Amino acid sequence: MNEKYIPLYRKYRPQKLEEVVGQEHIKKALKNAIELNKISHAYLFTGPRGTGKTSTARIFAKSLNCKEGPTINPCGVCENCVDITNSTPMDVIEIDAASNRKVEDAQNILEKVMYAPVNSRYKIYIIDEVHMLSTTAFNALLKTLEEPPENVIFILATTEVHKVLDTIKSRCQRFDFKRITTDDIVKHLRYISDNEKINITDDALYTIAKNSAGGMRDSIALLDQLSVLDGEEAITTEDINNLLGRLSFDTLNSLADKIVNSKPQEAIEELEKIYNSGNEPVQILTNLMDYLKNLLIVKNCRKEIAFELTQANDAQIKALSEQSANIETHQTVFLIDKCSDYIKELKLTNNPRLWLEVAIIDLANLTENTSLVELQNRIARLEGGAVEPVRISAYKTAPTPVLKPEMQRTEHAKPDILYQKIDDDKTKAPNANNSQASMPQSEKNPVVPPKKENEAKSDDFSPMPKSKHSDGADISVLWGKLLESVHSAPTRALLKQWANPVKIAPDETILTMKNEIFLNQVQAGSKKQAIVDAVDLIFNQKNSNVVVRLPHPSDVEVKAVLTPQAPVDAPKPKPSPVMKPVQMEPEVEPQEVEQLKDEAQQIKPKEEAKFESTMHSDNVNMVLEVFEGKVID
Repeated sequence: MNEKYIPLYRKYRPQKLEEVVGQEHIKKALKNAIELNKISHAYLFTGPRGTGKTSTARIFAKSLNCKEGPTINPCGVCENCVDITNSTPMDVIEIDAASNRKVEDAQNILEKVMYAPVNSRYKIYIIDEVHMLSTTAFNALLKTLEEPPENVIFILATTEVHKVLDTIKSRCQRFDFKRITTDDIVKHLRYISDNEKINITDDALYTIAKNSAGGMRDSIALLDQLSVLDGEEAITTEDINNLLGRLSFDTLNSLADKIVNSKPQEAIEELEKIYNSGNEPVQILTNLMDYLKNLLIVKNCRKEIAFELTQANDAQIKALSEQSANIETHQTVFLIDKCSDYIKELKLTNNPRLWLEVAIIDLANLTENTSLVELQNRIARLEGGAVEPVRISAYKTAPTPVLKPEMQRTEHAKPDILYQKIDDDKTKAPNANNSQASMPQSEKNPVVPPKKENEAKSDDFSPMPKSKHSDGADISVLWGKLLESVHSAPTRALLKQWANPVKIAPDETILTMKNEIFLNQVQAGSKKQAIVDAVDLIFNQKNSNVVVRLPHPSDVEVKAVLTPQAPVDAPKPKPSPVMKPVQMEPEVEPQEVEQLKDEAQQIKPKEEAKFESTMHSDNVNMVLEVFEGKVID
């Protein structure tokens, strides 16, 4: 009775690499490193809790410092092995970074690193939960980790490797410990149960393994807790559920059956029994969500895979299969999602029972509301042309009415009438009012014969009018088209303000520039080619002959007429284009031309600045003025 009790997870801690459960890839790598004498100066062990990181670090230190080593099978009886087993070594220093995270603690380590080992081959520092170190402490260890003294080895262990600095990780050999499989945990628990004479069923061991989330230490600790229940009868899953506050499979099956069959009244009655048994609301919904997950697996996976994933027995798999026939996959996923939302709500509320009851009622009604059969029936009614009644609230705007095909054709016919009226107005002469007044009454309001039914239908679907096609006789229209065809915005702005067309034809195009400065810009740069490309596009040819020169006294000024773009041909012939009067410039004597040239040379910088300002926005002009810059084309 005086002997101190040792917990099972400490009593059955592995002492050799072969005793480590799982982690075969790490055991093989460390064994080869010892046999080949390729021992690194720094190691980083990372992985979930209870997977053997600290135990492996101790075993590795024991293998290196054993009197018979370095060896993969430490003797366990020499002084160094016994000290490491009893956690009292002099040359293997274990540090908890959670309580020694300051830079002063790191500096204390660095001061002792310089001393040689006392009675061992290596001086090994095992820093557990190394991610808890502060940034300054990490930085203090950087240089030592990169080039430590001879016979000094660092083993860093952490569960959150993403918090470790990259500069630390790059100086270590990293080993990732994986979660231990359920089968490996069950085998090890059976081995411990047999040695400790614990009477427990295999189903109970599987339940323990499932609740440990892949951690061996948690599984052994739970088995140690259950060992006090050992009696004449074996420990069952029901005992584990009572100890952990979990719901039994039969209870969850009964509650889920009420939810799947959309019986909220019976579901609330079942919930009342469960809650009065002392179960917590969060635990109830968590167990229900886990049950629905198993239901989803059984419905969508083969029986062999379902056994492995759910760890249920034959009777439970059969009950899940029967229940899954009454619910669709998308409904189960939706129920799991709603359970997750209500669990979050329960953790934040001050009245968990209220939200628990709301959750169960909501879940029991969601299955019926999301029934796939009901959705298919609604879709069939809609596709068949049946119109469901629309309820319009008095406080909301009524929905936009859907036009019938006949109404849609009438609405689309209105733009045709509008275009026709505009074209008629354009073709009227200046004295159209006078001529209309002089016409007889019969001609003012001509009698239109009624159209036949086929003609009326054709008018309803008549295409929209198209812009008139120029025959090339109107130079103002061609000039407008040329400006629209110039792709360069600066060139288009230059031509629009300072150029004048003299001739636009397929054989030759002549443009004049009002100032010699702008003439030189057009002829020297890429603007000339932009004009040639625009002329080629208008006349559908290549390498058009384009002449750009100064204006002659006989040249006339032409204003561009930009033609609107309409997509469809008009149903009626268009009237001939109306020529706009051109404005003739007054004749200028040759002496005045020379004088204008001299003045243009004198004001060349000002004109250039003025031209540049017309081609850009106010913000660009402000930047050019402040920094005295220019825009390069």
